[in-house]
Amino acid sequence: MSIRTRLLLYLLVCTPLVWAAAVLIAADRARHEVNELFDTELIRLARQVQSTMPAAPALQPTQLTQLTMAKATGEADLEDLAIAVWDRFGTPIMLDREGAQLPFMPRVAGFVDTTVRDEAWRIFYLHSPDGERLVAAGQRLYERDELVFNLVASQLLPWLLVLPALIIAIIWSVRQAMRPVDALSQQLEARRADDLRPLAVASVPRELSPLVAAMNELLGRFDKVLTRERQFTADAAHELRTPLAALSAQWDLVRLAKTEAQREQAGVQVAAGLTRMSRLVTQMLELTRLEVAGDLPRRQAIVWQDLIQQVMGDCMPVADRRRIQMSCQWSTTPDDAWLLEGDPDMIAVMLRNLLDNAVRYATPDTEVIVRVGVHDIRIENAGPAQAASIRETLGQRFRRGESSGESGSGLGLSIVQRIARLHGLAVWVDDRLGGGVIVGLQFASTESAAATRLNRRLRG
Repeated sequence: MSIRTRLLLYLLVCTPLVWAAAVLIAADRARHEVNELFDTELIRLARQVQSTMPAAPALQPTQLTQLTMAKATGEADLEDLAIAVWDRFGTPIMLDREGAQLPFMPRVAGFVDTTVRDEAWRIFYLHSPDGERLVAAGQRLYERDELVFNLVASQLLPWLLVLPALIIAIIWSVRQAMRPVDALSQQLEARRADDLRPLAVASVPRELSPLVAAMNELLGRFDKVLTRERQFTADAAHELRTPLAALSAQWDLVRLAKTEAQREQAGVQVAAGLTRMSRLVTQMLELTRLEVAGDLPRRQAIVWQDLIQQVMGDCMPVADRRRIQMSCQWSTTPDDAWLLEGDPDMIAVMLRNLLDNAVRYATPDTEVIVRVGVHDIRIENAGPAQAASIRETLGQRFRRGESSGESGSGLGLSIVQRIARLHGLAVWVDDRLGGGVIVGLQFASTESAAATRLNRRLRG
């Protein structure tokens, strides 16, 4: 059942109920006012009769009968009223036709509701000051009920006549009130599946604002999920390019091997390349998950010598094609190199991106140098310097440096910066003296460096 139908049903059911309750309340108030009016008249009538009695002679039974049998003229129904006067012994002094039915109650003063000949009556008893006479003025309650009914019916009839107009007004009001909901439904139906923009809140009624706010929050979460999926797809395509090129070169070695030993050695390299590519895909999935969680699952000391050797092997096909020499220089011994703790696979992904970019954008027949210091690591290449405006945009997704004829999607430094943030590192880019670019990694804060040195000291 729709909200509109439910609202109409509630209104069309509750309105008559409230209306009936109002009629009952109005009838009760009308009965109260009518009782006050007629009670006042009964009191006045009894007093008037009592005030005239001293001058009136005692009536004989024959005269009394003639008085009560007299017919009244006019529209008033005198059968609904009764007057009776008795002495203190209960002997009738004056009675009208209906007064003979009234009971003699010498011990009662004031109003009494009783039944006379199976009909409800209200009687007012008034004693004379000397106690010699008792005056009773009564009225049938049916007369009062009839008056109350006529009063209520006279007010109820116009409402019954306008009932169709009231129903039409209720239906129109419900439709007008539901227009914002209809507009919101039409707005959602008209959207494309990939349109995750927030809904406008300014024109929404206050009652719908929490609903629209919750929907906008849900759309925002969907947008973040889709963005992460697209980002993972782009990152995976970017990262798998280098391992696939390495596998292709290693497969060529297998095909061109002249001896069994060469073929076996090339096969080992192919297997190692497949293992690294499988690990890379797993690590890309892990990186996507970690961006949501915001923390690393494991940390261990980085062995730079093994890591750099692996990364250089991955970038060797591109370096051979462009006639680039790659070398590694240590400011101290490898054992005293930069103390960094983190995820080795992610650090490998970060270095491979930096080294791959350095090789691709270096001038052919030059050298790319990896310098491992005590507090940082730098990768240098020889080539044209990057303009300051271009360096400012490096690291943004799908933004690349000046073209060197190499294909790419501009995701390398974006991945580098994401991994660096997870490890508390900062990435900086500067011009190299004599031409070229230097890209460096170092701790983003002195607290991170101190914590790493303390952990290394405790473990050693």
